[in-house]
Amino acid sequence: MRFSPTLAAAVAVLALAACSKKTEAEASASADHASEAVQSAASDTAANTQAATASTAAAVDRAAANTSAAANKAAASTEAAAEKAGRKMDAAADAAAEQH
Repeated sequence: MRFSPTLAAAVAVLALAACSKKTEAEASASADHASEAVQSAASDTAANTQAATASTAAAVDRAAANTSAAANKAAASTEAAAEKAGRKMDAAADAAAEQH
């Protein structure tokens, strides 16, 4: 006796219908778990992004402060060196004037 494809499909539908409530419950539970995992990952990602942003902002602030301090120190050193060079030039000019 041969089974037609239609009969085979009908048997498959009946078999699926018999276990569809359990399958539906399992699929729903799986979807809930997946949703919770996605929400947890999104929360973790948001928290990590906020922490990284705060760390980056702090690092930028420190770098700006260090750069400013270095620039101020360089300016003060340059000014001191220019004043010293000016005094030496004045002393040299005075010495040259005394020799003539």
